[in-house]
Amino acid sequence: MTELTVGRRGFLLAGGVAAAAISASPAVAKMMTPQDAIRRWRQMPVMPLWPQGTPEGGFKAQKLPGDWPAFFLRNTDQPELRIFRPEKPNGRALLVMPGGAYTFVSIGNEGLDIADRMTAKGYTVFVLSYRLPGEGWGHREDVPLQDAQRAMRLIRANAAKFGVDPAQVYAVGFSAGGHLAASLETAFDEDVYDPRDAADRQSARPAAVGLIYPVITHTPGIGHVESSLQLLGENPDLMVINRRSPAYHVTDKTPPTFLVHALDDPAVSPDNSLIMMQALRAAKRLCEAHFFEEGGHGFGPGDPALPVHSWIDLFAAWLDRQAG
Repeated sequence: MTELTVGRRGFLLAGGVAAAAISASPAVAKMMTPQDAIRRWRQMPVMPLWPQGTPEGGFKAQKLPGDWPAFFLRNTDQPELRIFRPEKPNGRALLVMPGGAYTFVSIGNEGLDIADRMTAKGYTVFVLSYRLPGEGWGHREDVPLQDAQRAMRLIRANAAKFGVDPAQVYAVGFSAGGHLAASLETAFDEDVYDPRDAADRQSARPAAVGLIYPVITHTPGIGHVESSLQLLGENPDLMVINRRSPAYHVTDKTPPTFLVHALDDPAVSPDNSLIMMQALRAAKRLCEAHFFEEGGHGFGPGDPALPVHSWIDLFAAWLDRQAG
């Protein structure tokens, strides 16, 4: 297993302008440069989500700074799944949704690293490169959810091809990708696009979901300003805000949920995970939560020198229990 040295810790957003501070894990078995990371990403098998065209139009490519990191994906007009297959498959699949404040998709420590850790545990992993709502799309608040629903349905429709049980397709999301995962688990049956083909007859409901330092609320002072701005636009009305506030939509159909947050997270308050946990408990849904003293934000698989590094093993053990 190889862990990337490119993460999102220290990533700041001010007025919609990204300034990346890349930090390295202090203890990794083998270093991988950003160039190696994007090269490897591009070499992985691809499954397009919408080969006949996306449900929404209006895409406008955004001008990027000359030093924009290639592993922070932007300007995605054709969303897709990158596929990572295990040496010893366990018959389960995992949809991974990296974060990036709905401003980019962080495929390094929240994509490639997670795929490496979970394929080592037998999972067939599908990392989602989803469309970003602030890049001109119509119905911007629905665009990421369209991609997440379609991804789940395509994985199930192709389960036999990949040797996975369609009843054991799970999902995990990070930061804004955690908001997307929470939206998927609470709005998996929301009609956000017209069916395209036989795959859309499949359920988009994950069997269980991991929410890792997720954005849950749009409440000022608790939610994440940039994520809300990119997803909802400026001055959204209350109906749109409520529609995309996952904790309001937990029901008896919401899948079992696993939550992870660092209490020293400077970007997304751990209150987001607490809000989701309270909603799950109120609805009497299965949930497990781990709050670590240290870890910050955007830690992906976690600093090997800190206890937060254990979250993937805890998540895998929890998934084993869900699978029965």
